[in-house]
Amino acid sequence: MKGLSGGQFLEPMLNALGPLRRIVPGGDIGFAMCVLFQLSILILPVPTFLLDMALAVSFIASILILLVSLSLERPLDFSSLPTLLLLTTILRLSLNVATARLILSHGNEGPYAAGQVVAAFGTFLMGGDVVVGAIIFSMLLMVNFIVITKGSSRIAEVSARFYLDSMPGKQMAIDADLSSGLIDEPTARIRRNELSEESGFYGAMDGASKFVRGDAICALVITLINIFGGLAMGLIRAHMSIESALATFTTLTVGDGLVSQIPALLVSTAAGIVVSKGGANGKMHGKLALQLGSSANPLIIASIAAGALALLPGLPTMPFLVVSSIAGGAAWHRMNANKGALAPAVPVVPPPDNGLTQVSVLDIVRVELGYGLLDLASGGGQLLPEQIKRLRRALATDLGFVLPSVRIQDNVDLDPYNYVFALKEIAAGTGELRPLMMLAISPGEQAPTLPGESTVEPTFGLPACWIEPTLADQARSANWTVVDPATVLTTHLAEVVKENIAEFLSYSETQKILAGLPPEQQKLVADLVPGSITVGGLQRVLQMLLAERISIRDMPTILEAVQEACTSSTKSVGAIVSQVRMRLSRQISDSLVGPAGHVPVIVLSPEWEETLVESLVGPPEDRQLALEPEKLREFLDRIRVVVETAIQNGDRPAVLTSTQVRFHVHSIIDRIRINVPVIAQAEVHRRAKVKVIGTI
Repeated sequence: MKGLSGGQFLEPMLNALGPLRRIVPGGDIGFAMCVLFQLSILILPVPTFLLDMALAVSFIASILILLVSLSLERPLDFSSLPTLLLLTTILRLSLNVATARLILSHGNEGPYAAGQVVAAFGTFLMGGDVVVGAIIFSMLLMVNFIVITKGSSRIAEVSARFYLDSMPGKQMAIDADLSSGLIDEPTARIRRNELSEESGFYGAMDGASKFVRGDAICALVITLINIFGGLAMGLIRAHMSIESALATFTTLTVGDGLVSQIPALLVSTAAGIVVSKGGANGKMHGKLALQLGSSANPLIIASIAAGALALLPGLPTMPFLVVSSIAGGAAWHRMNANKGALAPAVPVVPPPDNGLTQVSVLDIVRVELGYGLLDLASGGGQLLPEQIKRLRRALATDLGFVLPSVRIQDNVDLDPYNYVFALKEIAAGTGELRPLMMLAISPGEQAPTLPGESTVEPTFGLPACWIEPTLADQARSANWTVVDPATVLTTHLAEVVKENIAEFLSYSETQKILAGLPPEQQKLVADLVPGSITVGGLQRVLQMLLAERISIRDMPTILEAVQEACTSSTKSVGAIVSQVRMRLSRQISDSLVGPAGHVPVIVLSPEWEETLVESLVGPPEDRQLALEPEKLREFLDRIRVVVETAIQNGDRPAVLTSTQVRFHVHSIIDRIRINVPVIAQAEVHRRAKVKVIGTI
């Protein structure tokens, strides 16, 4: 279940204050008044009653922040924490200044000069001994400043740095999931928005941690000012004795320091918990219990060690026996749980032998597995068949074409952990998996090392590492992308299939698509086929659309565009495809919209447009590009530089050209295997927002 955010925790409390909220003119005005009140305390004197109220609010706010931090499912659920750190720091510093003003001006009047809260904390901690109270207060100050605050600041700084470095890898992982069919476009947009929010959150936490550390330093300086300034004021102005002035002003100073340091300690702890949680999902108590008690062996050793310490002479027996009993009971419980979780392995069922009649059957798509990977296909979970089913459904939804059934079989000639994709009996991709491990994909060049086997992610060639499943949370907290072996194989298969999907649309499949249209569209099909275009010609048109990953789900629009193109003087396939693409401009433009809401494009300069047009030769219905080798090499180098720059900046660009040269530019880019769509100016919908991010 998803964790509650900070606002969701506060919502019941705010609902209970409904009448008060109706009195306040507006939430933004009330918030501004609260901030102005905090700042006014720095300048204006505050009555002791109002000061006690403000100190109580500071205490309760810090406790509430700590409780919310402990109950988080993920750090982003408390995205308002950086702002709260700033506001609570300002509140504590303002109250420090207000209490310091009262201590220095009215400290000679007694322990209640700075209010009852300060006096109560000073008397409680001091216990009648000034030296002991001062030492304990100094210890609390050092714990907050040296240990908690410094550690939290360092974790926030490193988390922000590595998270920002890992953003390109995570964006590519989202694109990979989208292209493999594991997620749809709305889900991908939601994940991209979450990625943007997380980067902003970690960057803000890096800056907000400096407020917390500065608060600790400022509290130390204010404490010294209160002690020495108070002594000077008591001796010079109030004519107090040294013993009386020391006792009075030290008690007030320690009380003031406690009232500010305890909330600061709570808030620093909350910030440390949030930033140290990292990428681990789930509430903190559940994660700690799960990971500390994941194995019975450490608990058994801890129980034996505690029992041995209980038997040593001079050590108290009962405490160590209690600890030994608790660890032993936890180990016993974990051993029983592991026995109950074990299930007999499901045997691998070999494919039936259908005899020699099956020899001539051609498998359109086949996945061959080494014997070490057979559990992925026939194990208890059967992860691979289920993911391939989802892939076929996603392709049908995204491209409007149902992928033929995928055959999964073993291959004894392969290495145990290797796999091969065969498209129409021809190998089209290969890779290697570790079935009992997880693949962690590196977030960037400066990523921390992980214990495991270094490798290369097979789909996009990214640096990766095979790790133990127990290290998955650690890898995610370091911003590595962690996936299971079945997902690695399915993602690779999705990319291979999309690169060759046009080959799967056969003549018979085209006939099935036409026959599956609703009755109201059959009249258009009858008028169009075979009078204006043959089924084979229509098959070629659809194949060219699929080759550029354009969905053919909107068959009525495609058929209408084909009819319009066939009524013109030319009936070449290229001209028909251009007409269809123009009619699908809304669909094409929408598929290219980036997270920022616009279509990022790279345009051809007028010089290159003119050069390409002049290089076209042949009859109008079958124009060919005859570009000089040096010019072609220069064009390819320029494309690589501009496209790589755009991708490094986080954009997914499209190349924008004129209709005359669009097909030829796509052919050039496709041959150098740069997965960048090429669109004509007439294919950009009139409502689409276009942003030029580069020029070739």
